[in-house]
Amino acid sequence: MADVNVLITFGLDRELVERIRQVDSRLRVSVLSPGHRRFFRGGRPVWRRSSEMTQAAEESEEDAQRGLDEALAEAEVLLTLSTMPADLLSRAPRLKWIQLTSPGADRLVHREIFESGIPITTAGGIHVTPIGEYVLGMMIMLAKGWPHLFRAQQKGEWARLTPQELEGRTVGVVGLGNVGQEVARLAKLLGMRVLAVRRSGAPLESGEYLIDEIFGPLDLLHVLAQSDYVVLALPLTEETHHIMGELAFQAMKPSAYLINVSPGAVVDETALVRALKVGLIAGAGLDVFESEPLPPESELWRLRNVIISPHIAGETPYYSEGAVALFSDNLRRYLADEPLLNLVDPQRGY
Repeated sequence: MADVNVLITFGLDRELVERIRQVDSRLRVSVLSPGHRRFFRGGRPVWRRSSEMTQAAEESEEDAQRGLDEALAEAEVLLTLSTMPADLLSRAPRLKWIQLTSPGADRLVHREIFESGIPITTAGGIHVTPIGEYVLGMMIMLAKGWPHLFRAQQKGEWARLTPQELEGRTVGVVGLGNVGQEVARLAKLLGMRVLAVRRSGAPLESGEYLIDEIFGPLDLLHVLAQSDYVVLALPLTEETHHIMGELAFQAMKPSAYLINVSPGAVVDETALVRALKVGLIAGAGLDVFESEPLPPESELWRLRNVIISPHIAGETPYYSEGAVALFSDNLRRYLADEPLLNLVDPQRGY
């Protein structure tokens, strides 16, 4: 195989770039400059930071645009965030594989790149530990009444309450991928009953002890009706868009809580706000939203039974290291013409 041009489209520490180079001597690895990156993502901001992201761009806009075109024209492999130019295919004619740093590819669905046949792989799996811990922490905060306690502390009030216990409660995990299985494992450690909704409805090949019962999508309302905590951990597809709507919230217990770490659009936020306001459910822990950042005018900010976080459930100081390790493994596979990890199925959308 000839030399392979790898293009990294976001800021990455030099040490991690060097790890990628060391995978194979045939790799020619380059990183877009700050100016190039700005044009690549259409001026949209990025949340994660690295040492390179704070560098000032020295090129003129014209030079940055020309430099980006030259880099894309040579690229065979992209390591990239999910934000990319709409005309990427025409600007990167040699492109043969895209590795995303995100756990899903929902932002690319219906895009030309998604239907081009170019392999797309995700970073699914590197987020398992932080998201699992986030969900566990959210369940504990909701069970122990922390929204009430935080408000009382701010007012200097000694406002006692009777916290709930998680042991013996039922959690319904909707989506049984890597994150869903980790949530199930942690819930079992706390002595919870675990129900799960899986696309196929079939048992897991391993780890069956984690789940008390597994159901298919047609049994979603049945699972919701039994659950004290509903955890959404599924990809966004045409089938899962607004899967949590009016009927779903009506099926839930008035004492139940919703926790969402899936793409925001799996929840109909209008229906959620109504459910929270009229008492169809007891509360929610939300890390993701249909529109991000969550607009200041959203009613969710002002509801007393909601905990909001700014899409950080999967964040960790080791995020970049995990992404580079996965990408390096996939690079070895690519060079050896072996199956890639986390390959997206265009028909399923994940």
